[in-house]
Amino acid sequence: MVFSSFGFLIFFLPCVLLINRWLPLTWSNIFLFFASLLFYFLGEGQLVGLLVLSITWNYIIALITDNNTGSIQKVILAVGISGNLLLLAYYKYFGFMVESLGLTAVLPSTAYQDIALPIGISFFTFQGISYLVDVYRGTHPSERSYVKLGLYISFFPQLIAGPIVKYKEIHSYLSKRAMTREGLYGGSQRFIRGLAKKILIADQLALVADQIFATDTGNLPCVLAWLGVLTYALQIYYDFSGYTDMAIGMGKMFGFKIPENFNHPYTARSVREFWQRWHISLSSWFKDYLYIPLGGNRKGATRTYLNLLIVFFLTGLWHGASFSFIAWGLLHGLFMIIERRFGKLNFKWPSWISHLYLLLVVGVLWIFFRVESFSEALIYMQRLIISPDTEDFSALMYLNNYVLFVIAIAVLFTRPLRNKLSSLIHSNTNAEIQYTLLTSTLSFGLLVVTLSQMSVSSYSPFIYFRF
Repeated sequence: MVFSSFGFLIFFLPCVLLINRWLPLTWSNIFLFFASLLFYFLGEGQLVGLLVLSITWNYIIALITDNNTGSIQKVILAVGISGNLLLLAYYKYFGFMVESLGLTAVLPSTAYQDIALPIGISFFTFQGISYLVDVYRGTHPSERSYVKLGLYISFFPQLIAGPIVKYKEIHSYLSKRAMTREGLYGGSQRFIRGLAKKILIADQLALVADQIFATDTGNLPCVLAWLGVLTYALQIYYDFSGYTDMAIGMGKMFGFKIPENFNHPYTARSVREFWQRWHISLSSWFKDYLYIPLGGNRKGATRTYLNLLIVFFLTGLWHGASFSFIAWGLLHGLFMIIERRFGKLNFKWPSWISHLYLLLVVGVLWIFFRVESFSEALIYMQRLIISPDTEDFSALMYLNNYVLFVIAIAVLFTRPLRNKLSSLIHSNTNAEIQYTLLTSTLSFGLLVVTLSQMSVSSYSPFIYFRF
């Protein structure tokens, strides 16, 4: 089940909100925990057992960790983290490892090709690891309530696509929260914006991007190659940030505060700033639980560069089991190193050059993220410069006036226009009532248009299901 489905919008979410509204906190935790498991079961069937296994494993390991000290505590933590990683490695990377190590002749194909990838496993595994590490560090004690920990790991708004929430960011809401009129109003508006970003922008751009990337790269014209980069860069942003908006909005409806995950990343002027604005929860996770423990930038330039490469190697691998994802991560790490090394020379570039540099780097590197293989990515990059002798323009059939309008809107709203408008209006107290009426009317209209689009279109890919 996905958020952008009629089953979820018409039945699941309204029923869960209505029932939860009248429950006291203890029963609300229990209800939301089982509702989250039901949500996962409706999408993944028996694989919900893996989610329960992950919750139970982390619950037990944290309790044991809390009851020990010293070297024993370290061993328990290592066992706990290993258990999480083994689960992730088997379901997400086992087939990739078998093929990469040349073991296909040794193992039957059914042993590694028929492994179903559980949706959201990368997200709930990382939440489990962060919980164990924080218990070990003494950031917070282990959670005695299985239901509370289970709700933290499985909470359905952020289960399948994040953000990756640390336990310390949400534990207070497991003990004290309330569904309020303001939360329902603000959360529903945020949810509608996210749904519209997904359906009205990301899905429309996907029609063009998918056709371009499906074109034989050997026949791909230069102009279409660049159009593919543009539409995919916008698609993945509005797809992923749209789901994040829906998650944050639903969290607010239920009385939770889920942390932000995007902050207009395409306005950045460096790769480093981009990663401070893109998938913020993942960047924060790697910083807190890998980069800083490796030494961060405290052990000299060479060690810093090595730490960055390790972090971005694993960032790429986290997203998918292929060499193209690894290349995508390492290249981002390489640009981070270049910026650190040469940024100390204090070149005074005009801001528009820095911004153009960031857009070109991130846009071109998305090719490695989108294609199926490393070699295909290299050929595609050649097409950004040189067109083939035989050109295939068939993908242009999807580029109509409506899609051009969507592209223009998508580009426009990569900038914080809504935030600036909101700040301007809120500075004028006389305009707040009119602003509330305007935003309510626009949200309702946006919902009607979005639902109408959903009713006539069945094409709604979700990029982050791959991860």
